[in-house]
Order: sequence, then C-alpha cells, then structure tokens
Amino acid sequence: MTASASSNFEPGAPFDFATIADAMKTMGHSAWLDMKRHAEGPDWVEIALPWHADIVADPESGVLASGPIISLMDNATGIAVWKKRGYFLPQVTVDLRVDYMRPARPGATVIGRGECYKITRNFAFVRGTAYDESIDDPVAHVVGSFILVGGEVPA
Repeated sequence: MTASASSNFEPGAPFDFATIADAMKTMGHSAWLDMKRHAEGPDWVEIALPWHADIVADPESGVLASGPIISLMDNATGIAVWKKRGYFLPQVTVDLRVDYMRPARPGATVIGRGECYKITRNFAFVRGTAYDESIDDPVAHVVGSFILVGGEVPA
C-alpha cells in the first residue's frame, strides 16, 4: 500500500469507497476473492463477488461455498458503517447472523448490499442482503453489529 493510500486509513480520515475498493483489490481475502465495488448510497454499499471455481462448495453443482458469502457480507456491512460515519475509524465485527434463503446460482456474481441503520457511541448496527439476479430474490439476509474503537467523532 502506498503512503497516500495508507493515509486514507488513518483514524478520522474522510471515507472514500473508491479508495477502499482499490485496497480490496490488493489486500487480504477480499483480494483473493476478487471482491469489487458495485454501488453506494448515503448509508449503504454494494460489493460484487464474482463466481470462480476456487470458491465452489460442490464442483458438480457449481454452488458457491458459504464462507465467501459470509466474507462478502462482513465486508459490505463493515464498509457501510464507514460510509454512514463519513470517516474511517477502526471497528470490530461483534455479531453477524446470516440466514440463507437459497444457494447462489452457479456461475452468477453475488452482490452484497450492506446498510448501517444505527450508530451509537460504541456500536454500529447493520443489515444486508446477498443476491445474484434480483435483490427481491435473496441468497441470504444478514443482521449484525460492530463495536466502534479508535476514538471519538472528528470535529
């Protein structure tokens, strides 16, 4: 990561989804999973998880494993917290409940939409949907919380 990119992750730095998306291309499991920025709004983001054979649970059916979908939704909901706050501060996933509705369609990109709907002094509360063809036909729903660490709201 370059010095200018790392400065975007300093506590209190303004949040920019494009910068986070660039980091996702080169860092950790999001890079290995090939996650990509898809869309965003005032308190939500969408991340795309392209289908590839390395993340398939059953080679005969082509159905994705659950782990990459959990990772997708942890990323999407966590980034949604930064989006709503408007700046970067460290946070930790405390709880992320995943309810699977159906398997993702073989060969389809899964979109993870994460929304932060409430922030208190110490916690952020999130919800989200993983889908492939339509958000009205979800692969999974999530609900969770993050503990907020690393300081107070910048002035």
